[in-house]
Amino acid sequence: MTAVQDARPQYLLALDQLEKLVATITPADLERPTPCTEFTLRQLLNHVVGGIHRCAYLGEGGRSQDIVPAIEDPGDDGWPAALGRARARATAAWAQDAKLGRPTVAPWGEVPGAMVVGGYVMEAVTHSWDIAQALDSGFARDDALAHTALAIAEVVLPPESRVEGVPFAEVQPVAEDADVHARLAAWLGRTS
Repeated sequence: MTAVQDARPQYLLALDQLEKLVATITPADLERPTPCTEFTLRQLLNHVVGGIHRCAYLGEGGRSQDIVPAIEDPGDDGWPAALGRARARATAAWAQDAKLGRPTVAPWGEVPGAMVVGGYVMEAVTHSWDIAQALDSGFARDDALAHTALAIAEVVLPPESRVEGVPFAEVQPVAEDADVHARLAAWLGRTS
């Protein structure tokens, strides 16, 4: 990943955006369908918050296969606090600069810590799109973050990598004038 050497600032911005978005969710929204067709909004939040804990676990020296990216359901009103706890853990886990160069066993293989953080930028920004689509609320997302996530996705998930077992569908067509959020979603196999 040459575009972003230290993605921690972008990861924190992506988590800021995610926290603002999650704060808009009401209990009535939790059973809505999402672009991740296997997940309701509640299930997607569980995956997202669990993924942040997994990112933290990797920063703490763990191996991805040792932890499931899921949490115990915090209840209808507990998602903002659950996300806040996961964010605090991830922030602390990746605070030391030396961890960026340390070999880390991520879901996609052993890579330097900097690539792990970059991958989780992509995940947080993409799932923010998924959540915003499910809510259909017009939530304004950060274009610069989406550009960063798209640059990462284009490097780490080229079209030929879409084989069985990779949790991303084929790159989807998108209009030439589509915004960066739609382009990111299409690159990761989502249809809008």
